[in-house]
Amino acid sequence: MMNMMQVMQQAQKMQKKFKETQSELEKAEIISTVGNGAITVVLNGQGKFKSIKLQPEAINPENPQDVDKDNLEMLEDLLTQALNDATQKANAQMEAKMKSITGGISIPGLF
Repeated sequence: MMNMMQVMQQAQKMQKKFKETQSELEKAEIISTVGNGAITVVLNGQGKFKSIKLQPEAINPENPQDVDKDNLEMLEDLLTQALNDATQKANAQMEAKMKSITGGISIPGLF
């Protein structure tokens, strides 16, 4: 049977590994490209949205050369803002619901 000191040491090792893994996931890049390269989305390993890139073909497949680059960049920026805003709202809602279940006790890794 493990003594209390061994249990504490094991818990500290697990906590350190958990933090290291969270850091690795935060730095990771998950890239998805669809439509033969028309749209590329990048998330980190925690599922947080990082960026979107649109090719002119995504906007005007018939005449991609007619798509203004400034408008394309503005659309990318607006989509990035919208996705980040929606993600923050979803996370806040999830956190509030989880706190109602746990009685306000924070459980690392749960949210």
